[in-house]
Amino acid sequence: MQLGLSGKTAVVTGASRGIGRAIARILCAEGARVMLSARDEADLMRAASACAAAGSSDMFAGDAAYYAGDLNDPKTAEGLIAYTERKLGAVDVLVVNTGGPPGGMAGELGEQSWRDAAELLFYPAVRLAQAVLPMMRARKWGRILFITSISVKEPVENLALSNALRAAVTGFAKTLAREVAADGVTVNTLGPGYTATERLKNLLEENARRLNVNPRELKERLLDQIPAARLAKPDEIAAVAAFLVSEPAAYLTGQALMVDGGYSHGLL
Repeated sequence: MQLGLSGKTAVVTGASRGIGRAIARILCAEGARVMLSARDEADLMRAASACAAAGSSDMFAGDAAYYAGDLNDPKTAEGLIAYTERKLGAVDVLVVNTGGPPGGMAGELGEQSWRDAAELLFYPAVRLAQAVLPMMRARKWGRILFITSISVKEPVENLALSNALRAAVTGFAKTLAREVAADGVTVNTLGPGYTATERLKNLLEENARRLNVNPRELKERLLDQIPAARLAKPDEIAAVAAFLVSEPAAYLTGQALMVDGGYSHGLL
């Protein structure tokens, strides 16, 4: 299947490692011009280099650039989109992927923790979407994808901040999708299941300390709950993301798709 991404300009945040990096790479391989963004400039430079190599070595000729910045700062979103327009052209595809907040129980977290989580997960999603929408609507073509989590359908223990704020992003995306569908712009969310990333490793270690058990034991318990009996690979999540922002996915909008190896129990 041809995804129709060759020559498109894409922005991927949280792109220096893990799922974000995998998404940037596959978009480059499909011929897109990709702006990678994250906070750590050294990691970002390496990710952009690998992304550009994927674009030049595969069937299509993609390109990559990078923009280092902290999306907690309201000015970063505006700067990222403006820089992308100057460097690569008007944005066709936006993939918002943010880091996860610290763990914590809903009944114990203070107000500042909730504010910090909103600045990490929710407000950047809104700012970035609003920054790219005018150009997408003017061209009658655009793809916005928010990377959330299985926690929007199956809340994860000790991750109250992520459970609540990623659900808020899902509500924003669903609402926005209805507003812009007639303009040829799709808006979806993708909820990765448990994926072999540094973030999951850190969470397992944190929970293991809290419960006074071995992290390996927690991982085995987790795998027992996943019908696929394994963790996802970042590239597997990225492949689904690439389809959701593709030309053939033009009639797919307002959806929250879980890619979780069968972990979610809900019917829908």
